[in-house]
Amino acid sequence: MKKIYLVPNFVTTANMFSGFYSIIASTHGEFVTASWAIMAAGIFDMLDGRIARLAKATSQFGVEYDSLSDLLSFGVAPAILLYQWALEPYERLGWIAAFLYLACGALRLARFNVNTQNQPKNFFQGLPIPMAAGVVATFVLFSHTIQWETAAQSPLVLFLAFGLGALMVSTIPFPSFKELNWRSRATFGYLMLGVLLMVLIIIRPEITLFLSLITFIGVSLLRYLIRLAMHRNSRIKEGSSTAIYEKRT
Repeated sequence: MKKIYLVPNFVTTANMFSGFYSIIASTHGEFVTASWAIMAAGIFDMLDGRIARLAKATSQFGVEYDSLSDLLSFGVAPAILLYQWALEPYERLGWIAAFLYLACGALRLARFNVNTQNQPKNFFQGLPIPMAAGVVATFVLFSHTIQWETAAQSPLVLFLAFGLGALMVSTIPFPSFKELNWRSRATFGYLMLGVLLMVLIIIRPEITLFLSLITFIGVSLLRYLIRLAMHRNSRIKEGSSTAIYEKRT
C-alpha cells in the first residue's frame, strides 16, 4: 500500500469538515453560520494544494481526495444552503435549481480532472466550483448584512443557481492566480489598490467579498465577450479580403 501525505490531506479533511458543518447548519436554519463554514472550506481548499506543492507531497490520492471534498463543500453544501434558505417555496423548480447547481459543479470537477494536463495554467475553463460556492455564501452574508429581508423570496436566487451552474460548465476562460509571479514588479497604484481591498475586507468582509466576486465574474465575462467580438470582426475582415481578392483574380 502506498503511503499518503499527512499534512495536506489533513487540511483537505478540514475542508470536508467545514462543508459538512455547513450542511448541518443549513438544516437547522443557521444560514449565516452555514455560509461562513463554506468560506472556511474555501480557505482550506486554497491551502491544501499549496502546502502539497511546497512540501513536494503531491499524489494521485490527494488529487482524488481533494475532488471529493470539493464536491461536498462547494457542491452539496451550497446547493442545500440555497434550497433551505430560498428555493424551498418554489417546490419542484426549487429543488431542480439546487440539483442543477450540484450536477454542474460535479461535471466541472470531472472535466477539470480529465483536462488538467491539457489546459493553460493561467486560466480556468469555466467558473471554478469554489468560486461559485463563494458567490452563494457571500450573497447570503451580503443580504443579511444589509438587512435585505426579502432576498430569500427574490427570483434572483433562482437566477443565481441557474446562472452559476451554466458558468461552471461553460468554456468561458476565467483568470487563475495559481501561476501568479509574486516577485514580479508593479506600479505603486497596484500596491495601494491591494491595501485598500484588504482594509475593506477587514472592515466589511460580508459586503466586500461578495462585490469582489461579482466584479471578478463580470470583468471576466466582459473580457470574453470583447475578445469574441474582436475575433468575429477579424474573421469577417479576412472573409471580405478573400472575396475581393478572388473577384479581382
